[in-house]
Amino acid sequence: MTRILPILLLLLAATVAAQDVVLQQLASGLTQPVALTHAGDTRLFITQQIGTIVIFDGTAVRATPFLDIRSLVLSGGERGLLSVAFDPHYSQNGFFFVYYTNKNGDNSIARYKVSAGDPNLADVSSGSILLTIPHPTFANHNGGQLQFGPDGYLYIGTGDGGSAGDPGNNAQNIDQLLGKILRIDVDHGSPYSVPASNPFFLRPGPRGEIWAYGLRNPWRFSFDRETGDLWIGDVGQDNYEEVDLQLATSIGGENYGWRKMEGFHCYNPATNCIDPSFTMPVIEYSHTLGACSISGGYRYRGTQIPALRGAYLYGDYCNGTISSATQTGAVWTPKTLFTTSISISSFGEDVAGELYVLDVAKGIVYKIVPRNGPRRRAVR
Repeated sequence: MTRILPILLLLLAATVAAQDVVLQQLASGLTQPVALTHAGDTRLFITQQIGTIVIFDGTAVRATPFLDIRSLVLSGGERGLLSVAFDPHYSQNGFFFVYYTNKNGDNSIARYKVSAGDPNLADVSSGSILLTIPHPTFANHNGGQLQFGPDGYLYIGTGDGGSAGDPGNNAQNIDQLLGKILRIDVDHGSPYSVPASNPFFLRPGPRGEIWAYGLRNPWRFSFDRETGDLWIGDVGQDNYEEVDLQLATSIGGENYGWRKMEGFHCYNPATNCIDPSFTMPVIEYSHTLGACSISGGYRYRGTQIPALRGAYLYGDYCNGTISSATQTGAVWTPKTLFTTSISISSFGEDVAGELYVLDVAKGIVYKIVPRNGPRRRAVR
């Protein structure tokens, strides 16, 4: 059970004078928090890798989990309960969707429903598997992100199947679902249908669920709530991390290049890898400064920090750096926003568009706030 303590404002860098922002500790005592989202109201739903989802109700983290499926989840390393997405019509139908690694090591997407009598408690018996994606014997690169797009379809990010270098060349293989962004219609079909506008719909051979491919491990992606653009943080191999941008006008089918390319650079083959059909990243950064794994974030559309409006925020798990990228014409230019000691597992967005950062190692959620904003109490 968490307990309330005075506010803790972490002034973690001197590089943010232009934005004048800080990290405010919101909740602690969590167990491996890996995702945060909302259900169309002011509550924050925090996914814990062990197999539970808990609610921060504005004052404290509620003692009873919203959902507890630890008996179904294989957790550890990159496996576990990895995210939750609430149906766009959640207030009417009560449906939400989770992505987890099952006991066989495969990745499952399941639908649940909130209980009839308590909005802070899910009906665990309502679980129904929509899709199970067989995973090779390797434990890493499970993907894990679920997001509903502005079109009402459910988008799913899958890793390439693990090991190093995508030994099965899964990301380039459109006959299977690994190393992809998938798009499915959860409102029609049983258990779902493939939208007719998907790029490989009804084509013999390719899986119709595929929306984009050539991804190594798109651990976190998000939609710009104002433009509908899709931002993908794709975890790199040895040297480079990348951010891919798919505009809302896209008809799908983008190939982001992995395993032939890592960022802007050849990987396999080591030379002559560039294909004109590839969609190149908008942001790349190297491992030279201790980086190792990008945690994609959100384009800031909140109101509390006007100086950050329109910037895309993202971070790195290993060196704790949080960056913001701003646009000039077609070019996105990143700069350091914070230098922290946080093991950044994920960013989150609330119903108002304000942003949060999760520390998976210490079990803490922070909110990004203006330095001179109103003081409030934090949970520890």
